Amino acid sequence: MNQIEVFEEIDAPPPVVWDVLLEFESYPEWNPFVRTIEGVPSEGEQLRVRIEPPGARGMTFKPEVVAVEENRRFVWLGRLVVPFAFDGYHEFHLEPIDEGERTRLLHRETFRGALVPLLADLESLEAGFAAMNGAVKARAESRVGATERDS
Repeated sequence: MNQIEVFEEIDAPPPVVWDVLLEFESYPEWNPFVRTIEGVPSEGEQLRVRIEPPGARGMTFKPEVVAVEENRRFVWLGRLVVPFAFDGYHEFHLEPIDEGERTRLLHRETFRGALVPLLADLESLEAGFAAMNGAVKARAESRVGATERDS
């Protein structure tokens, strides 16, 4: 088993961060890692996801959504052909901090399978996770800033 975990503290409450994560149609505008997601974020649904890790080859895959807990958790499971050859369990966890005014975002992937050592470029994937987390932070914080300016 191999795992990547990247945390980001965001100056926006979990519902704002959640909205940024689930607005798939806007990903091409701001997301440097997950370039597109097509599909519905509901348990049992299949997504079409395109990732472009820094310095590595991009890929498109079709994971199944396995958990959706509003404002808290969004998870999918991607497989290469057969179970346990190359499985990726991809998670976004939102933890409220500072009495819910801010969010700690955990972006994690757990890889399992015989082909993981051959196919997973963990270093470039981790760089992609960090880039995406930074972009989520910037987008969510700009929304909070815009709301405060409009008040």
